[in-house]
Amino acid sequence: MELDSSKIILNSSDINYTLRRIAYQILETNLEEESIILAGVFKNGSVLANKIKSELKKISSLKIELIQINIDKKNPQKGIEVKGNILFKNKSLVVVDDVLNTGKTLIHSTNFFLSKNLKKIQTAVLVNRNHKIYPIKADFKGISLSTSIKEHISVIFDENEGVYLS
Repeated sequence: MELDSSKIILNSSDINYTLRRIAYQILETNLEEESIILAGVFKNGSVLANKIKSELKKISSLKIELIQINIDKKNPQKGIEVKGNILFKNKSLVVVDDVLNTGKTLIHSTNFFLSKNLKKIQTAVLVNRNHKIYPIKADFKGISLSTSIKEHISVIFDENEGVYLS
């Protein structure tokens, strides 16, 4: 992908600051918990969940369990695979993804966990595009962008780390 720096929405330091803020928000809404589960949607949601875990470790003594959600984002009805062996009963879970666009990925991901007897399910995204077609919201969000449906948001985690609009 050709990256145009004039279309950068968040740079690497912006992302780090935003994830630190999200970590504080997660902590504040889960103060009564001894542990929480971060469920990152593969691939970028998993990267974000790892980064949020690192931030939470700096500011709290919460036990953070990390799992990965594998889902076909174009066809989520195919099912979900979760990597990580965790007991869910009476725990709080945060589903993490990079971008909330239509809500399809988040609603199918959260639906998977409804039968797991969790205490609480929350969602966290780096970018909320406000094009939802499903009744789900981001409990924790980095930024909200009003974009046209034709525009694309790319979240990159490498030497060009950032959020880009194309």
